[in-house]
Formats: sequence, structure tokens, C-alpha cells
Amino acid sequence: MPPLDLGVLVSGNGTNLQAILDAIAEGSLNARVRLVVSNKAGAFALERARRAGVTALAISHRDYATREEFDSKLVHALREAGVAFVVLAGFMRVLTPVFLDAFAGKILNIHPALLPAFPGVNALGQALAYGVKLAGCTVHFVDAGVDTGPIVAQRAIAVNEDDTEDSLAERIHREEHALLVEVLRWVAEGRVRVVPGVDGGRARALVSARGS
Repeated sequence: MPPLDLGVLVSGNGTNLQAILDAIAEGSLNARVRLVVSNKAGAFALERARRAGVTALAISHRDYATREEFDSKLVHALREAGVAFVVLAGFMRVLTPVFLDAFAGKILNIHPALLPAFPGVNALGQALAYGVKLAGCTVHFVDAGVDTGPIVAQRAIAVNEDDTEDSLAERIHREEHALLVEVLRWVAEGRVRVVPGVDGGRARALVSARGS
């Protein structure tokens, strides 16, 4: 199969982006990052992209009067770069239908919680405040809700009694890096599909076995 042409949206440090770039460089992920875009000019993720020889753009949401105008600019930039599939790797913006319709069924997000528990911001803080014994991360398709799209895969880790948000985040990030690359490998192999929910329920993401 041809390489998966990726666009990666980021807002911060970009460790998940780095995991994708490393996997591509070592030949374990059949993909090309066509463009990295951040809504923050100072995001270190942009530097990570440039070091890897990937085109990187800063497009500030503050330069646009509405979310829709900002999303339209993102869509234009991604399409111009030849992007076919979008990854939200720490992108701290809620997308509008302008973007969701342009890449329908082609957007993945990584979230630092075992969805549907603790969606939205500060998922780790929510989990610790609730006193959970298990935390983790989820890769899911993006829909019009906040972290409500079909779940592709999850990884869980035990929460230690002395965990802080920082210590828990460090361990979860390691799982995120591996899980996101694994799911993208499945997508690149054509093994992931979304099916309607039963009796009008939520849509589900199914992963077929290799070679099936």
C-alpha cells in the first residue's frame, strides 16, 4: 500500500509527533508527514518537525474572527500539502464542522484518559481527584463532540498512591507514544473501519487482523 499522507496538528511540545517521526524514520510506520501545523508559534513541536525535514506552519487562531474561519485556513493548508489523514497530537482546539466535514472519518486524536471517563481538559487531574486505580490513554476518531468519537484502542496503567499529575503524565505519555504509532500502523495497513452503532447507538471502530 502507498504511504499514509499525514497532517499533524499540535499545540505544545510535540512528543507524540516525535514518536510518529521516529517510527517513520526507522521504517516501522508506512507514512509520510506532509505538514505539521500549530496554533502557537512557540510550540516546540514545530522545531521537531523542521529538524526532521517536515514542513511546519504556525497558524494562530487569534488571527481569525471565528473558529470556522480558522478551521477553513487549516483545511486549505492541509489540502495544499497533500494530506489525506489528520492526527491531533496535543492540539488544544475543538474543531468545527468546517474541518470535520473536510476530513470526515480521517481524523484521529490521542487523549490521556480511558474514555469515556474524563473527557476534555485536565484529564489527569480529574482522574486523580476521583481516586481511580487505573488510568491510561485512548486513540479515537474525532466527531462533533469532545472526546466522544469511536474508540480505536486504549492502554491502561496502574495509578500509584503517591502519583502526582506529573508522575502519572510521564508514564501515560510513554504509553501514548507507542499506542498512537500502533494505531497509525493499522490505519496505514487498511485495517481500521468505523461501523454504525447497534440500535442507533454510538459508532464503533473495528480493527481487522493482519491479512484479513
